[in-house]
Amino acid sequence: MVDQIASLLQQNGLEEALVVEIIQSGRLFKVKEGMPLISPGAAASEMPLVISGTLRIMREDEQGNEIFLYYLEGGEACAMSISCCLGPQVSQFKAVAEADSNLWMVPMVHIEEWMSKYPSFRKFVIDSYQARFDELMYTIDSIAFMNMDERLMKYLLDKKQSSGSFVINKTHEQIATELNTSRVVVSRLLKKLEREDRIELHRNRIEVL
Repeated sequence: MVDQIASLLQQNGLEEALVVEIIQSGRLFKVKEGMPLISPGAAASEMPLVISGTLRIMREDEQGNEIFLYYLEGGEACAMSISCCLGPQVSQFKAVAEADSNLWMVPMVHIEEWMSKYPSFRKFVIDSYQARFDELMYTIDSIAFMNMDERLMKYLLDKKQSSGSFVINKTHEQIATELNTSRVVVSRLLKKLEREDRIELHRNRIEVL
């Protein structure tokens, strides 16, 4: 596991001395599929680095309605959690394990020091912010400019890419919750996509063609 962590960090261009510090100061944290990792209003004490698996990042309103923002995969860090680490802020988002995942939890007390000490870590943080910003802009564009069937297809393709599988094990209700729409709408649009030979529908799973 340590070798896997070191390899992921080195792939991100981090100096060997920094990799050693991250491994020495962090801890392994395993999350099962569906387990919440970060909730709105919670204070962050650690920054999660995804070793394997996938985290689903969502926005939640006061009534508990959710909307999907983006996925975090192996080797990635969440810019939103980094911002919580750098200031006295609480989380404004929700993170849930999309699949069984291994995370390396790094105490936030080191983040500011590493940004000053290691140029590669400062670049890693900036790149993380940029990647998440681009994904958020894409999400905003999809909500503002895409029809619901286009948003649904984008969601299915994002899920396929994050999981590496053409088979998506989601119910219509789960998809509706993440897209902040109704199950009836999702079911109708999935049928439409199936008629267009873009997907195949099965019980509690969808195959992207």
